[in-house]
Amino acid sequence: MTTKLTLTILFFITAALYASVGFGGGSTYNALLVMADTDTIVQPLIALACNIIVVSGNVVRYYRAKLLTFRRYIPLIILSVPMALLGGSLPISRKLFMGLLAIALIFAGARLLWSSWREDARTDGTPRLGPIPTALIGGGVGFYAGLVGIGGGIFLAPVLHFARWGSAKAIAAACSVFILVNSIAGVIGQSSKLADMGQLEMALPYWPLLPAVFLGGLIGNYMGVFKLSELWIKRLTAILILYVALRLTLKWFTL
Repeated sequence: MTTKLTLTILFFITAALYASVGFGGGSTYNALLVMADTDTIVQPLIALACNIIVVSGNVVRYYRAKLLTFRRYIPLIILSVPMALLGGSLPISRKLFMGLLAIALIFAGARLLWSSWREDARTDGTPRLGPIPTALIGGGVGFYAGLVGIGGGIFLAPVLHFARWGSAKAIAAACSVFILVNSIAGVIGQSSKLADMGQLEMALPYWPLLPAVFLGGLIGNYMGVFKLSELWIKRLTAILILYVALRLTLKWFTL
């Protein structure tokens, strides 16, 4: 198989796994692009575009389940959107990009693995974070997300659990909205940066990845709705992420 065909298949699988547990897969898309020796300049744009497609399906699923409460999301996104736009517009070196991405992957894999082996913490009681700290956290995560080309939900979810923000399903729904708006802002920032550099067309050959993640996301949402072995899906996804993180870290040391 050609490299791009293999990449398309891996994107399809990643989208299905992530969508089934309520995330977009941006960190793993980026890592797969690194493994395929894709130019670092266009990687975040490609990953964020795929994120938008997958997470849009998640948001629709949660909307139909009446789990979305948009008014509560204002503190989460009021700073995250402009900061994601700013992060996406900043050029960074290949080594810094890969280092930040490896951190995101390790965190994502560890969190998914941990959550698959324990029950969700109780969310009753007084919330631990007010709207201002929540907005600041959202802004910081948004900046990191835009810079690296991820949605940031994998970092936001444990914060919301710590803050007793809501039930596990409510937090998953909030993270899906957070990922969606930050990915859109990140795409705008990344596109602006590439347009200024005259390199926006470098992303065009990767268009087959978009229908691949669309189909994968549909399958993942089906698995999520019908709860087909959710714990084992999380564990398999975590193992995949940590394996890719190890490969990426080893590659980072060779730069």
